[in-house]
Amino acid sequence: MSPRSVVVLGYGMAGARLADEIRRRDPRGERVRLTVIGDEPHHAYNRVLLSAVVGGTMRPESVRLHDEEWAARHGIDLRLGVQARELDRAARTVTLTDGTSVEYDALVLATGSKPWLPPVEGLTGEDGELAEGAVAFRSLTDCERILEAAAVGAPVAVLGGGLLGLEAARGLAGRGNLVTVVHPADHVMERQLDAGAGRVLARTLGDFGIDFRLGRFAAKYVPGDGLKLDDGSHVPADLVVVSAGVRAETELAAGAGIAVDRGVLVDDALRTSDGRIHAIGDCAQHPGTVSGLVQPAWEQADVLADLLTGADTAARYRGTPVVTRLKARGVDLAALGETQAGTGDDGAEVLCLDDPARGRYAKLVLRDDRVAGAIVLGVPDAAATITQLYDRGLPAPSDRLALLLGRALPSGAPNAASPADLPASAVVCRCNSVSKGQLVDAWRAGASSVAELAAATRASTGCGSCEDAVCGIADWLASTA
Repeated sequence: MSPRSVVVLGYGMAGARLADEIRRRDPRGERVRLTVIGDEPHHAYNRVLLSAVVGGTMRPESVRLHDEEWAARHGIDLRLGVQARELDRAARTVTLTDGTSVEYDALVLATGSKPWLPPVEGLTGEDGELAEGAVAFRSLTDCERILEAAAVGAPVAVLGGGLLGLEAARGLAGRGNLVTVVHPADHVMERQLDAGAGRVLARTLGDFGIDFRLGRFAAKYVPGDGLKLDDGSHVPADLVVVSAGVRAETELAAGAGIAVDRGVLVDDALRTSDGRIHAIGDCAQHPGTVSGLVQPAWEQADVLADLLTGADTAARYRGTPVVTRLKARGVDLAALGETQAGTGDDGAEVLCLDDPARGRYAKLVLRDDRVAGAIVLGVPDAAATITQLYDRGLPAPSDRLALLLGRALPSGAPNAASPADLPASAVVCRCNSVSKGQLVDAWRAGASSVAELAAATRASTGCGSCEDAVCGIADWLASTA
């Protein structure tokens, strides 16, 4: 029996992970003949770590997910620097921008998202492209352009105070730039944080030299000069970094008659309205999760690899309870579940610690004695323990204040401080769904260093926030060997 032809449109983090998982289940290509189409000229990289590239703490080559020989080594037809131009569902073909076409038995849309450009006078030209001196913050090429344009000590404006905007701002400030964040909402990261947490976070980032213009819109951009805001004030800037949000890439799907809304609509088998076409990652819209984060995309890739290879035809994607972490040097922030609930919510128990002078803000939302949401800023021990309770659905300890502060907990509560106390089922790396037990198994199989554990399990290769935990487990395993 000849293998089925699977074509993956998109070679970002979702498409690359799907290809890896397909070959993990079908290493010799006996079941799946795999073609991957990537619009960027280089191999896949970890987009989550781009702020570290901007900040100078990581080199571009260190965030690569694949080496140059990856495709040949795994029998994958990888085509770089080319995009899908037209999808013919009846003929089951995709026409590419280089004039070639590929046939498919199953097609996967992993086209991701594109930056949204706010309607600022002078920011874009007639062709819709950003004007000189303005750069989006979305790709490795964008990082290269930012580093070329942002001379040390030069003023830089960041349009957008969401997750990516703040990561870019912190990276640039760490390089020695004078950074001003312009954000239309009254507080930063309003999708993930309440007003109190947003205020403390802005103050914390302010200690790193970042200025904020909150509740303000950019009205006009003048290349080489900066931004004029809606209140008439001026923000000097040699460079404007645009990070005002993203929009799912749905044009190809919509043009082919596939159902789309904010993204390409998919069911639990990650099928679109055309059963031969699937979608994962930022371009997909599933009711069980939000887009824009790596963990849902990689969990979707696992499920879809099971289905496409026949390894598990009962596999289904039921959604991802997302934990958002800010990757900004010197800032420890985690937000999960219901973050906007207030003390007036009769169905919830809400506790809050507001300590801006010390850069701490902790909010805990409990329903039926279980963690339903939390914001933890500047209290890393509490963040680790609360996340474990949230992941595992366990009852919260009766001493709520101890939990909120990350102090010693009552007997029976999970203690994040010691690897020995973690149960084998505890999730250490959320991005890759790696448990402590899997790390222990990998160690016993011969992975005797942090790097080898990462290679064997992928732990710490996503957002990087679990690196300390993986190191702690590796040290503990070494001490008990």
